[in-house]
Amino acid sequence: MSLGHDYPRRLSAATASSPPAPPDCTMRAVILAAGLGRRLGGAAEGMPKILLSFAGRSLLDRHLTMLRAVGLTEVTLGVGYGAESIEAELARLDKSGVELVHNPDYREGSVITLSRLGKAMTRGGDILLMDGDVLYDRRMLQKLTASPHSNLFLLDRDVERGEEPMKLAIKDNQPVDFRKTLEREHDYYGESVGFFRFDAQVAGELGGAASEIIAAGRRDVYMEEAIRDVLLASPPGRITFEDITGLPWIEIDFAEDVERAEREILPRLLAEDR
Repeated sequence: MSLGHDYPRRLSAATASSPPAPPDCTMRAVILAAGLGRRLGGAAEGMPKILLSFAGRSLLDRHLTMLRAVGLTEVTLGVGYGAESIEAELARLDKSGVELVHNPDYREGSVITLSRLGKAMTRGGDILLMDGDVLYDRRMLQKLTASPHSNLFLLDRDVERGEEPMKLAIKDNQPVDFRKTLEREHDYYGESVGFFRFDAQVAGELGGAASEIIAAGRRDVYMEEAIRDVLLASPPGRITFEDITGLPWIEIDFAEDVERAEREILPRLLAEDR
């Protein structure tokens, strides 16, 4: 969730709670959790961001609980920095069935982790691709799993100005660009939550795009560049979005985000997700 308006205010049905999606045994979750979290400074206390705790529960615990609530039990984590701590948390939570894919080059861009997750993303069925450093409640996941579309972004129209937010540009109700600094003509833009749903074909193309970026020597870029490459190569209508404006969420990048998460976001989560 962010502040500011770059569009005419228009709330969608996302402000109301969506009904839970029925379990789908073919849908899986792939979570990126390998990064160093340098911008957090001392707020992370040397731990991976996915282990940050809010109201006594780690982000990892929250992810797994809410994924199960919407019917997803097959989860793969892309890990790197602090992998042993993540393994210890999984043991504490008695979640031994979670698959870990290690990225020894975690000091480089997240596109490296995405490439390492290629096999996990292409086992068949739809995947939810998720950043691990987000605090949110299950209504976000319900929007993804209940959507009639298999390839989609989540879009928040409440977006702060500046280059920091990862922006999704919309033209004629279709995504046309995806970057911190947009280049394509658009009607409006919003902030991408960092959660996506892709079918097996697009997931395969995403892995290929990541490999091409790495082969070109661009090892320090965000994994979103691979998603952008697939989006720009796709025909209109293939990849769409769900509007989640009004739902509480925050990506934890800076120390002030931790404070804001506790002060502003936690109280707005569904009671069972606080």
